[in-house]
Amino acid sequence: MPVVVVMPPVTAINVGRNSLILIFFPVFYHLRRLGVELGKSVVYQESNSETRVDVKESVRGQDIFIIQTIPRDVNTAIMELLVMAYALKTSCAKNIIGVIPYFPYSKQCKMRKRGSIVCKLLASMLAKAGLTHLITMDLHQKEIQGFFTFPVDNLRASPYLIQYIQEEIPDYRNAIIVAKSPSAAKRAQSYAERLRLGLAVIHGEAQHSESDMADGRQSPPLSRTTSGHPGLELPLMMAKEKPPISVVGDVGGRIAIIVDDIIDDVEDFVAAAEILKERGAYKIYIMATHGLLSAEAPRLIEESAIDEVVVTNTVPHEVQKLQCPKIRTVDVSMILAEAIRRIHNGESMSYLFRNIAVDD
Repeated sequence: MPVVVVMPPVTAINVGRNSLILIFFPVFYHLRRLGVELGKSVVYQESNSETRVDVKESVRGQDIFIIQTIPRDVNTAIMELLVMAYALKTSCAKNIIGVIPYFPYSKQCKMRKRGSIVCKLLASMLAKAGLTHLITMDLHQKEIQGFFTFPVDNLRASPYLIQYIQEEIPDYRNAIIVAKSPSAAKRAQSYAERLRLGLAVIHGEAQHSESDMADGRQSPPLSRTTSGHPGLELPLMMAKEKPPISVVGDVGGRIAIIVDDIIDDVEDFVAAAEILKERGAYKIYIMATHGLLSAEAPRLIEESAIDEVVVTNTVPHEVQKLQCPKIRTVDVSMILAEAIRRIHNGESMSYLFRNIAVDD
């Protein structure tokens, strides 16, 4: 059976003779059904802010599951994970499986002007530190799995969010699924088809968070000639100009349900809610997997036209819930615990992806 080690604010659990697992609190209660016990490890920062890890029991020849949530201090959490993985690797652990429900830096997965693909860098660092497998949930882009040199299981939260819609939203049959930007239309379409509901898409100048304006397409000079190469002519690079904001689809007299994978800075969601209210929607829900809810997000949600924000517990957000009663939580710990059990026992993971669409 596996063993478990914990990282703050996580708890470690020993789930058998052949594995060591790092577990965070929401998952712990489900892992108890597997007969788990806490493992022994210490993760702390020294006075000079260096991270130190001390594994208090033998891990030689064992499977290690490191479960790391991502708190506000993202970089410290990543460093703790890397040091822990390397400590287990040098202690001759057999397999080191990272369980990271929300994978940080996942939005930085595209080259933008003179930036870098930080998500690829993090994947390389995890592999170098010793990870041999990764369990995560709803990566921002599914293509991120290609950055890793080891297997990745990208679990989905959509079954839990769809169940919440069916059980907790009164008269959900009168709802319409909304994509707050064209880039989110595929995910919204998948929800709409599962629930047998209509689909609406918001399009216009207010949607700029995923704009192509920052992906390098505007970096060439707006000129047909370049200095030093008088014979070279390039097509004129026309600047992009978005049309006035509009809603494609009828939301009048309906419940609007906006779906996305991450809700962090909420300005776009608040603006979308205002537009939907103007178009006649009488209730507005936000459904997202990862509730980062940074900065002034709780206050903005409380003061907005949004009726309810539903997120999973992949990221700790207890403080935000105290600041805004509109925030609701869906527990996804069961699927993470089952993924750990199946990987440890060498069972197929396909059951966890049954009826899951590619665009979920």
